[in-house]
Amino acid sequence: MLEDRDRIFRNLYGFHDAGLKGAIRRGAWDGTKLFIDRGHDWIIDEVKKSGLRGRGGAGFPTGLKWSFMPKADPRPSYLVINADESEPGSCKDREILRHDPHLLVEGALLASFAMRAHTSYVYVRGEYIREREALQRAVDEAYAANLIGKNNVHGWDFDLYVVHGAGAYICGEETAMLESIEGKKGQPRLKPPFPANVGLWGAPTTINNVESIAVAGEILRRGATWFADLGIPNNTGTKLFQISGHVDKPCVVEEEMGIPMKELIEKHCGGVRGGWDNLLAVIPGGSSVRCITAAQATDVTMDFDALGKLGSGLGTAAVIVMDKSTDIIAAIRRLAYFYKHESCGQCTPCREGTGWMWRVLERMERGRAEKSEIDMLFDVTKQVEGHTICALGDAAAWPVQGLIKNFRPVIEARIDDYKKSHARQAAE
Repeated sequence: MLEDRDRIFRNLYGFHDAGLKGAIRRGAWDGTKLFIDRGHDWIIDEVKKSGLRGRGGAGFPTGLKWSFMPKADPRPSYLVINADESEPGSCKDREILRHDPHLLVEGALLASFAMRAHTSYVYVRGEYIREREALQRAVDEAYAANLIGKNNVHGWDFDLYVVHGAGAYICGEETAMLESIEGKKGQPRLKPPFPANVGLWGAPTTINNVESIAVAGEILRRGATWFADLGIPNNTGTKLFQISGHVDKPCVVEEEMGIPMKELIEKHCGGVRGGWDNLLAVIPGGSSVRCITAAQATDVTMDFDALGKLGSGLGTAAVIVMDKSTDIIAAIRRLAYFYKHESCGQCTPCREGTGWMWRVLERMERGRAEKSEIDMLFDVTKQVEGHTICALGDAAAWPVQGLIKNFRPVIEARIDDYKKSHARQAAE
């Protein structure tokens, strides 16, 4: 388990002061000017050495992403921080915004300086009203203390703006987020050009997750080696895990990357409701990744590589636990409806495919289907996956693929039961 001295988010549960004074007592804003004085490239190199990978789901190396920004471009550069957090099951960024917002404000300054940006935008999910207010208070405090703004004490002019979305899942996709900030309909853009070249208002832009930015200050304070020594190779550092569903104590907890899933659930959540033997399935990384079986969950570790080998993914590390009382077909059908509802409709495979998958699953949930339709449904998921502008098509296809791959016998049994019951009724 992670030692208390290695925790980055020391006010995760809001027991202490979330304001500037409390943040400074916990170590925030300590040495920030020293890091800036060491230069743009030093910060990027430290983040690279730390092995930090994006905490928003894709797991792309953060320092490498920062290095893609142009160093000598007449256009302004921007950092956009993704606080949309609309993935079902994901609720970690909410706790940072509520209880440790100054880590995010400081991290935004350091990351923006590293990429030669003087302006950053935090795009907050539409439903996060109080979270946006808490972040805005922290931003106002930082301005009042001259930690950010023009002619601030750190010597790098920096403005931070909080933008409140309207509650559209699609705006969590980075280019749709840029469109929304610009005041347009939140629809993903074609790539290339990529945001690092043509992003916000046509200028170089990097989009990062809240957690990825909020840990930057502590990595620089304690050193890249400290962060790299936590976790496991290629999956370094600490991570906020969110565990919900059929556990005794749902929670958000900071732990080392690579912690065994069983240990995470049993030590921090009091175990699966009814005991580990009552476990049916786990969605390990938010609703868009493929579910895994209880047998797989027993031995897997919580990292990008181990979960990837199972055909699933770490995603946002939003662990959704389902015990044997769960109707797994109904659960995936409900997720399919969510993606159908949130599709922007721009791409035909997603616009038509999400609705088609939901309608088939609705019939399969009741058993009103043919077994041949299971393979047909899987084939449709493959026609949606990888054939859309953004990853929403993949997010809609993967839960259905996980259901068919791991719980095909459940679907077949439901179809058989339906036919038997109707045969009896016909005979009567």
